[in-house]
Amino acid sequence: MPDPVEWGRVLVGAVVVVSAVVLGIALRMLLKRLIRRAENTKWVWDDLLARLLCDLAVVLTTVAGLWAAVLIVRFQPGTRQVIGSILVSVIILAVTLASARLAAGVVTSIVLARSGVAQSVTIFANITRAVVLVVGVLVLLQSMGLSITPMLTALGVGGLAVALALQDTLANLFAGVHILASKTVVPGDFVRLSTGEEGSVVDINWRKTTIQTLADNLVVIPNARFADAILTNFHGPDPDMSVLIQAKVGYESDLAHVEKVAIEVGREVMTQVEGGVPDHEPLVRFHTFGESSIDFTVILRVRQFADQFVVKHEFIKRLHARFREEDIQIPLPTRKLLFPDGSAALLP
Repeated sequence: MPDPVEWGRVLVGAVVVVSAVVLGIALRMLLKRLIRRAENTKWVWDDLLARLLCDLAVVLTTVAGLWAAVLIVRFQPGTRQVIGSILVSVIILAVTLASARLAAGVVTSIVLARSGVAQSVTIFANITRAVVLVVGVLVLLQSMGLSITPMLTALGVGGLAVALALQDTLANLFAGVHILASKTVVPGDFVRLSTGEEGSVVDINWRKTTIQTLADNLVVIPNARFADAILTNFHGPDPDMSVLIQAKVGYESDLAHVEKVAIEVGREVMTQVEGGVPDHEPLVRFHTFGESSIDFTVILRVRQFADQFVVKHEFIKRLHARFREEDIQIPLPTRKLLFPDGSAALLP
């Protein structure tokens, strides 16, 4: 501790510390304004750098003020060394936390730029943040004079035991990383699994994949099972998709006229119903001589999976109305029975 005759230095040191804190607060307020301006720019890195400096402003200026006060007051060498070690630990801790946030932000911006959806960065951001925090803790322990070599050895042995105990959890973790890295599925895609579940992928995190069904229910699937399932992605390679609508007409119908009417109705639906693709030319394909009808398929196109329901609904209504106007019969299934005496009867 300083001698009584050096209380003047103590006062000067206190003024230096207070000034450093005030300077740090002022810098933080200035950097917050810069962050708001940086958010309006297209470049993402200026936001991250401004946030990093904002997180460290008060801590670094305060630590610098405290160290300056220690030098001004002229503490004993032993005391000065202890205070210096504490201040170094504070700096390492602050830099580690800020760096973890910066690294997570960098990974988020990179993955978001490649995938286009924010939810897909959950796993990568968390893993990056955890790695930086672990490295920071090891550096902190090393700075405190603790040997980390035995600790790393113990972690290696213990990690094997933990890996065996948490193999299901780790399987889900690596499956989630594989799903996002391969880009087979990204949040926002509409998928159907071989097990029957279907819906929009809401999020893929370190343990599970969440799907929102058309009924607005959430289905939670472990990543390992999701990665092993046979999956149909209705958003790949493009969100728009073809819709096949089955229909039939009687044998007495003029098939050229039927095709013309179906195409006209299809064009009308494509241009007037929301979800249809206006520039798509509807197709009609006759394919089966049925027992009482000629079956055909009308091929339309919608912008995404959920749009097919309203498009089918409107097409069937309008095609039925046009068939009635054009006197085109939609036959009911019938069977003709021939009896030994030569008579016949129709069964519905």
